Amino acid sequence: MASWVLSAMDLACQKAQRTLFEGVSLVVPRGSWLHIEGGNGCGKTSLLRILCGLSPAAHGQVRWASPDLDCLEGLPPALSARPDRSVLHFIGHALGLKPDLSATENLCLDAQVSGLTLSREQAVQALAAQGLKSRANLPVRVLSQGQRQGVALARLRTSPARLWVLDEPLVGLDTQATAIARNLLQSHVDAGGAIVMTSHHDVGLQGPGERFQLGAVARAL
Repeated sequence: MASWVLSAMDLACQKAQRTLFEGVSLVVPRGSWLHIEGGNGCGKTSLLRILCGLSPAAHGQVRWASPDLDCLEGLPPALSARPDRSVLHFIGHALGLKPDLSATENLCLDAQVSGLTLSREQAVQALAAQGLKSRANLPVRVLSQGQRQGVALARLRTSPARLWVLDEPLVGLDTQATAIARNLLQSHVDAGGAIVMTSHHDVGLQGPGERFQLGAVARAL
């Protein structure tokens, strides 16, 4: 089994004929975290999407470790090679929630799409762990921004993926929900998982990890 969960070599990203970043190389070991930082417009979200295989890179290679194989290789723009939910779980700004379904139904649907079996009781337990038990049967459209973020984070509790890629996971959360989210992320790292994230907050994760400053040329090996 590979000791790393994600590696990238010499990535570059261009938007509208403008280079957002280039020369990005990184390795994310098991049981570690990587906090990507940088100013607005430097390409943090674009980098996350490339690392997930959701967007093509202008140059470079991404590899994801698989539970069954030494690695899966993604050579953008060959996006069909991107990993499934058993390898990687991504939460972006859009959250991917169905507004007319309840929080519980959203978790069950997400599990079904991922090929997993999740009972309503298990979904409610995941929501309760996020402090959302009283909101479990409400449609997502009536929830606050922070509560919707909590529903998205509850999906991580039912995910088998070792690699979590998170774009601003603490946005909109109140003090109590932030503490719950930090404990969730820390527990994942402590259990041997890995996290790649952007955040304007100090997430405060302990253990192996580093901050990665994204710029015109960046490297973390």
